Amino acid sequence: MKLRIALFAATLASVMASASCKPKPATNTASPTQSANAPVVSKTPGPLPETGFKAQITLADPTLKLRAGQKENITVKVKNASDVVWWQRGGETNDRSDNKFYIAVGNHWLDKDGKRTTDLEGHNGIPKDLKPGDETDMPLLITAPKEPGDYTIELDMVQEGVSWFGDKGSPTTKAKVTVK
Repeated sequence: MKLRIALFAATLASVMASASCKPKPATNTASPTQSANAPVVSKTPGPLPETGFKAQITLADPTLKLRAGQKENITVKVKNASDVVWWQRGGETNDRSDNKFYIAVGNHWLDKDGKRTTDLEGHNGIPKDLKPGDETDMPLLITAPKEPGDYTIELDMVQEGVSWFGDKGSPTTKAKVTVK
């Protein structure tokens, strides 16, 4: 009888040990209020996913007349038209000493034939984090081309050190500019 009890206890101990070592079945950790369409949130600095390069940019005053080389602050409205949070600094925290991954509005100058000139581009980082659908008004310091003529200013978003949004298919905003 003692032998049977000892064998039973050993078997029971073995079964209990193996049961505690089995992996637990996976459970869904998403809250019931989360959906498959929830915004993509990456908190570490890095390149945006392809779906993050979507913006809408509006120029407050599309009629510009500038002197050659003139510096001028213009106001632009920027809207995050993507499904990704745009972190102001490219991530919830970013301790880099450069501006890589920052999200900014910028401009290019196009000559009368629509080709980019080598004139200075303005860049200004967004003033706050923008969730999908959020928008903000912000200034952009531009410098008119050095040579008088008819130009087009092209406004675009850029993730510094990664890509211009227009190069990823996002629409840009253009306005005619007379430089005297």
